[in-house]
Amino acid sequence: MGKPTGFLEYERQSEGYEPVAARLKHYREFVPHLTDEQAQLQGARCMDCGIPFCNNGCPVNNLIPDWNDLVYKGKWREAIEALHSTNNFPEFTSRICPAPCEAACTLGVNAEPVGIKSIERAIIDKAGENGWVVPLIATVKTGKKVAIVGSGPAGLAAAQQLVRAGHDVTVFEKNDAVGGLLRYGIPDFKLDKRLVEWRVAQLKAEGVKFRLKTLVGEGPLPKGVANDATKIVAPAKLLKDYDAVILAGGAETPRDLPIPGRELEGVHFALEFLIPQNKEVGGGRKNPIDAKGKHVVVIGGGDTGSDCVGTANRHGAASVTQIELLPKPPEQEDKALTWPYWPHKLRTSSSHEEGCTRDWAIATKEFIGEQGKLKALKCVRLDWSDGKMKEIPGSEFELKADLAFLAMGFTQPVASVLDAFGVEKDPRGNAAADTERYATNVPKVFAAGDMRRGQSLVVWAIREGRQCARAVDEFLMGSSLLPR
Repeated sequence: MGKPTGFLEYERQSEGYEPVAARLKHYREFVPHLTDEQAQLQGARCMDCGIPFCNNGCPVNNLIPDWNDLVYKGKWREAIEALHSTNNFPEFTSRICPAPCEAACTLGVNAEPVGIKSIERAIIDKAGENGWVVPLIATVKTGKKVAIVGSGPAGLAAAQQLVRAGHDVTVFEKNDAVGGLLRYGIPDFKLDKRLVEWRVAQLKAEGVKFRLKTLVGEGPLPKGVANDATKIVAPAKLLKDYDAVILAGGAETPRDLPIPGRELEGVHFALEFLIPQNKEVGGGRKNPIDAKGKHVVVIGGGDTGSDCVGTANRHGAASVTQIELLPKPPEQEDKALTWPYWPHKLRTSSSHEEGCTRDWAIATKEFIGEQGKLKALKCVRLDWSDGKMKEIPGSEFELKADLAFLAMGFTQPVASVLDAFGVEKDPRGNAAADTERYATNVPKVFAAGDMRRGQSLVVWAIREGRQCARAVDEFLMGSSLLPR
């Protein structure tokens, strides 16, 4: 694919960033997509490698060599058709997916991999600019009705596939806007919400209906789970009114840190900071948590923690520190050991580069306060030398903090939703369903995305939404032409 000798002639070229000083003044995206020429040269680097491991490295099995070649040849419209054949929302994945496809690239064995993610973004951005992304309206209606609970990437992918198959699809969302964590969990500087609105407009034109501020199931929801609902719909009503129900909510229950001082003012779950910020940027009321001039500590080294870092810096925090329980990963992976699988190595985000002190192998023992307000964290260093966590005697220290954000991941979907339907759960608290039928133990009820697999990537949610849509279509019609 691409140019036969392109991988020998051209170097990898990544997208550039707006300077730190400039981008910290706003919440807009600051990464411009590749020019046509740059994208074509990246496409030229795609090797005729025989076995394209990138296809399997990608959870939605994108036809990567195919659209790399099409971009190299300047066939952009054909490239977006190939891209959309496997991925409903490349504008999301090309911005926030960590690109396991690139980790699996054959060229990456002994050189820099093809810039697959950058090419993907160039394709979808060009398609948007040229009006090539249009509603695909089913010409034949089946008369079947499907309810989808949750409007994140899994729910939206399932909705689009099913409405295009001719079914009547309604999406129920407990918050005040469509998108799930795409809308409210990911900062605007990583994913511009106009892109979510763009897709929602397409889905509406294709016939998908949305019912916002509507909670399906029972409350109250766990602390830290966002809920704008003003209406409650009983599962029994959905089962009566619809021919199939897909549970596609997120793994929203945050992992807590129940140590002394947890109740202090200034200790928050990460999304208690990020969601109000997204709403403020979108024109809502001001974020009640203000990090300006404050010492911020983020507990947890993943993407959510990184998002807290970037947001706190835009507030004008006095300092930002991110700590992680696990030891520091190696700066370079052992490719001979890990390729083509996702490697364990140190990852530095654009938010880290904007200003952040990072530290590893640290446990937080206590939140220390004065007059009910957080003032410091009592921490201890850890020894992982034998693979087990042990506190190092005499290594205790205090870390100054006015705000602490708990960004240690999410444990499971909201149990009350599954319990209200009577859905059996696996040992981790997720809906018990396989990846063939996506069916739960409750007749007519299916589960996909984080609701079924637990906390995962947007691209996995899209895959599961697509596959679940096929399973539901087959359940309703006896067979299906939708792709898996």
